[in-house]
Amino acid sequence: MGFSLQRLGAIVKKEFIQLKRDRATLGMIVMLPIIQLLLFGYAINTDPKYLPTAVISQDNSFLSRSIITGLQNAEYFKVTQNISSDKEGDHLLKQGKVLFVVSIPDNFAKDVIRGEKPNILLQADATDPTAISGAIGALNGIVNKVIAENIKGDLSYLKNSQPAFSIITHKMYNPEGLTRYNIVPALIGLVLIFTGVMMTALAITRERERGTMENLLSMPVKPLEVMIGKIMPFIFIGLFQAAMVILIAHYLFDIPIFGSISLLCFCSLIFIICNLAIGFLISTVAKNQTQALQMSVFVIMPSIIMTGFMFPFEGMPMWAQTIGRIIPLTYFLRIARGILLKGASFVDILPHLWPLILIVLILTAITMKVYKNTLD
Repeated sequence: MGFSLQRLGAIVKKEFIQLKRDRATLGMIVMLPIIQLLLFGYAINTDPKYLPTAVISQDNSFLSRSIITGLQNAEYFKVTQNISSDKEGDHLLKQGKVLFVVSIPDNFAKDVIRGEKPNILLQADATDPTAISGAIGALNGIVNKVIAENIKGDLSYLKNSQPAFSIITHKMYNPEGLTRYNIVPALIGLVLIFTGVMMTALAITRERERGTMENLLSMPVKPLEVMIGKIMPFIFIGLFQAAMVILIAHYLFDIPIFGSISLLCFCSLIFIICNLAIGFLISTVAKNQTQALQMSVFVIMPSIIMTGFMFPFEGMPMWAQTIGRIIPLTYFLRIARGILLKGASFVDILPHLWPLILIVLILTAITMKVYKNTLD
């Protein structure tokens, strides 16, 4: 029997009809490229502006005020807090509430007038070198503009002894600006997403396709018991993967570990449970493994783009940051980088931990409700 275009056409027509009936897959085929285009076109910005900055000003003079104004006018800095001590500044940097701390010393203007060339200290959170590179690069222009606007008249003689003052930059937590310091700790979260979301969704959907789920549903077990029993093996797998990534990151890529490993393991456990809840939720909605895989992509793709994993979180528009704040990886990235690179304590990571726990509770409640509906 030779090749037949008529038979080939019939098979192609049958596949299109089957695809048309699968509304979920058809919708994902249309929406996936649109969402990718919107995210890459509007959400990604490698030169973020208006970065949160804290100021320690011990000199309330015209010159110090002009410097602070110059920083804000440069559009890279946004003064969100005025603080009084270096300890408070270190605490804000560890918590990730600010990316810069500007310290202006006492008698700054007097020292400038006396020609003593004082220094201003700019501490930068360099755990994400890309996020702060533009701001640091703009410092020379800011200094020159402030000098041009304020060092004039009777103070013109100071221009002959440049610089009248300078800004010293300290890159905290990543002084060499190594990209791997930012990426490798974040890989812990990405690996756990692949295991927790995709593998869980596929494993449970596979059981439904094979008919073994019906046997499980006929047993006298409660939905919560089924959920815990199903996800428990993946919890151990996730913890093993997290430990493996941490060891490789430390010994192969020289990623420092300044904080508590036990605290990181606890936070990893919370994040694992969160991902497993998402995977379980997908499995209750998806009709087959193909749909489960496609839905998993809709979780993984925003997690890579909109959480600060690959691109600066502060560089995204507000609508994208709002979406990013409901994605669990956003908070786990800050926790992992804070513990490993900054030596953050439980108090330091608490502003990022409690939203993660809240997301876990909400997802678990939704998943149990949807799963009960599937039982009915």
